Amino acid sequence: MKIIFDKSKMAASVAPLMCAVSGKSTLTSIEGILIEAQKPDTLIMTTYDLEKGIRITTEAKVIEEGTFIIGAQKFNQTLKVMDGDEITLTVDDKLVASIESGKSVHRMNALPGTDFPMIPKLESDKSFSVSEGELKGMLTKVMYAMGINDQRPVLNGCYFEVREGSLLLVSCDSYKLAKCSLATDIKNTGADGTALNFDFIVPSKTTQELFRMLDDDEEKQVRIVMTRKNIIFLMDEFIFFSRLVDGRYIDYERIIVKTHKISVRVKRDALMSALERAALITEERIAGSVRSSVKLQLDGGLLKIHAMSGAGSTYDEIEVEHEGEDLLIAFNNRYLMDSVRACTAEEILITLSSPLTSINIEPAYEREGIEEKFMLLPVKMTN
Repeated sequence: MKIIFDKSKMAASVAPLMCAVSGKSTLTSIEGILIEAQKPDTLIMTTYDLEKGIRITTEAKVIEEGTFIIGAQKFNQTLKVMDGDEITLTVDDKLVASIESGKSVHRMNALPGTDFPMIPKLESDKSFSVSEGELKGMLTKVMYAMGINDQRPVLNGCYFEVREGSLLLVSCDSYKLAKCSLATDIKNTGADGTALNFDFIVPSKTTQELFRMLDDDEEKQVRIVMTRKNIIFLMDEFIFFSRLVDGRYIDYERIIVKTHKISVRVKRDALMSALERAALITEERIAGSVRSSVKLQLDGGLLKIHAMSGAGSTYDEIEVEHEGEDLLIAFNNRYLMDSVRACTAEEILITLSSPLTSINIEPAYEREGIEEKFMLLPVKMTN
C-alpha cells in the first residue's frame, strides 16, 4: 500500500477516530486504525474497540491499494511532529509502515487488515433522520444524569423514544433524572416504510462521544440506523456506531412525584449565581473528603442558601414566589447546579414536599413543542 495525503486533513480525520481506540485489550488489532486504500483517491479509516466504532472516508492519492492496521496512538503522534504539508504512507510486504515527509522518515510496525475484528452491519431497514442541532441541544439537557457504573445496566445510558413527530430523551441514575421531549420533524428513512415507533438505550460513553461529534446547525441532519444490537449515526463523512444497552428502561414516569405541596418560582440566573458562590465552600477538600451539601431554606418570599465547611461559610438570599409551607432541605450542590443549569428557561419552577422527598425542576412557563423536567433527590442534613 502506498498513499499520499495532506497532513492537516489527515490529522482532522484521525482526531475523532481516537474515541474508539482500545487502550486496554489483549487484542493488538483494536489498538490500531484500519486503513483501506482504494484507487483512485478514496481512503477509508476505521477504529473499533468492540463496544463502539467510527468509520471516516476521506481523500488521498492512492498509488498502490491495500488494507492494513496502523497503531493509532503512534500514528496520531507522528502526524503531529512531521514537517511539511504532504506526507507519504507506505506499507511493504514485511508489514513495515513508513511515514515520510521531505527528508524525514518514521517507521513502525503494521498488521494485516484481516486481523481487524468484524464490525457490525451498518445498514438496516429501520432508520430515521433528525436535526443535528436539535439532538445536540436535547443531549445537553439530559447527559449529566446518565449513570456511569450503576448496578442496573439500563441506567448506564440515555433512553431514546422515537415517534412520528416527536423525540424523547431520558436519563437517570440513583440521585437524579432528566427528561426532555421535543416536537420535531423526524424523517422516516427506513426501507420497510413502517411507522416510527423506536425505543432504545445508547450507552453513556457513546452518548458523550456523539455529543462531541454533532454539529450545532439545526439545518444539518443526522441519519440514525437501528439494528437488533447496534445503533449507527451517519453524519457527512462520519459513521459512528455502537452497541445498544440490552434491557427494558425503567418506568421513569412512576418515580416522578406529581403531587408536590410546595412550589417556588425563581430566576434561574440568580439561583445559579448563588449556587456557584456556595460551590467555593462545598467543593473545598477538607481532610481528603469533599463537603458538598448546600441547604435551601424557604422562608416566606425568600429562598435562603447556606453552605458551611472547614474552609468557611456562605449565605445568600433570593426573592421568590413561594406557595405552601416553609421548608429546610439539603442537596449535593454539584447535582443541584447540574439540574438547574440543564433547565434553560429564564424563570424556573421548583416543586417539593418534604426534606426527604425528591424535587422537580422545570421551566416556570410552558413552551410550545418542548417539555423539560428534572428530578433530584435531597441529602440527609447534618449539623
